[in-house]
Amino acid sequence: MRFFDLLIMSVNNLRRRKLRTGLTVLGVVIGTASIVVMVSLGIGLKEMTVEQYASYGSLTRIQVYQSYGMGGEQTEDSFLVDDTVLLFQQIPHVEAVSPQLSTYINMRQGIYTGSTNLVGLSKEALKDIPLAQGRLPDANASTMELIVGNMVARDFYNSKTGSGYWDTNEMPDVDLWNDPFFVTFQSMSMEETPQKKYIFPVCAMVDGGETGYGEYSYGIYTDIELLKEQLRRVYRKNPIPGQPTNSKGKPYSYFVYDSMYVYVDDMDHVTEVQEAINNLGYQTYSSMEWLEQAQEQTDMIQAVLGGIGAVSLFVAAIGIANTMMMSIYERTKEIGVLKVLGCALGDIRTMFLMEAGFIGFMGGTLGLGLSYGVSYLVNRFLGAGLLGMGTGTGDISRIPLWLSGAAVVFAVIIGMLAGLFPALRAMKLSPLAAIRNE
Repeated sequence: MRFFDLLIMSVNNLRRRKLRTGLTVLGVVIGTASIVVMVSLGIGLKEMTVEQYASYGSLTRIQVYQSYGMGGEQTEDSFLVDDTVLLFQQIPHVEAVSPQLSTYINMRQGIYTGSTNLVGLSKEALKDIPLAQGRLPDANASTMELIVGNMVARDFYNSKTGSGYWDTNEMPDVDLWNDPFFVTFQSMSMEETPQKKYIFPVCAMVDGGETGYGEYSYGIYTDIELLKEQLRRVYRKNPIPGQPTNSKGKPYSYFVYDSMYVYVDDMDHVTEVQEAINNLGYQTYSSMEWLEQAQEQTDMIQAVLGGIGAVSLFVAAIGIANTMMMSIYERTKEIGVLKVLGCALGDIRTMFLMEAGFIGFMGGTLGLGLSYGVSYLVNRFLGAGLLGMGTGTGDISRIPLWLSGAAVVFAVIIGMLAGLFPALRAMKLSPLAAIRNE
């Protein structure tokens, strides 16, 4: 028999038993929808975990700190300096190294005054800062240009009343984007001496608004090389606050950085690079440390959810096998006639497998449609917030294209496997016995 003829016969056989076929298809629909929704929840949970940790900082970035001695003392060998940058750049899979240098500054705008950290970063690291408005500092600028954190204004207070945001829960009347403000650096001594005031242009504001907290919300950021030049002009040959001094109280001829950002070429190599830096005697931190632990938990959850869905599909497979066995008993004479007329055993097997596969295809397709509906309802009414994922944004149920295709193909395969034994049973029936059967 031709394949098309077998297909027509298979479809007609299913149509003759609409109720049984419909109930069997319904079982496959429920099984397919269950496994797709469960797997989609696992995928969504895993992806949201990655997104959540990525919001804390780049997943390919390692933050390096200098180590301290037994008494908590700094040693010159552990300093993070320009030579350390060259050392880290030699580690395999390291793309870039960005030192970080910070200093404490005071700010004043009108009657409001405040203080924060002024942080110098490399041009590569500045690109990681999410901007609400403005641009990155000009690479050819001769003076510092500032990127102001979105929550820096909270640290201003009224110099006349001494009250600020943390007292009144009201934002101070300062506009760091449109209006200039004075900057003074820390005094070199404990004495209250007047400091020179500077005005630096603001080139950008950090994204997040007045309430959106992020990694860069409470600081002011600028080009590290221009910051070093500015600190040399302010303090000249005197010790710079925050910088270590030698045993004689004299400053070193070089800058010692607070920390460094090491950028790795791929997430898979972060742990390897981090271990190499730790072996050099430095302390490190990366979001990948916590992400790997979180992913172990999400993998377990995903396996459990997938297993629950698989049970439903297994039950549906039993239903298909039962339907096909009942079909054989009801069509015993038909099978006998086909054998007497010379129908090949392979064609009989193929006909039953096609029926089972068609049930799987219909159930898989309809189940996939149901999965999208259930996924929409889960995302609409449950969402990420109910599950305690970050800010509560994003879909917790995510159905990628590969899962959609795999679900239908899997349903067809399950259907054909469930119909294999009944098909083999049909092949073994005796033609004469089948014809005489009442």
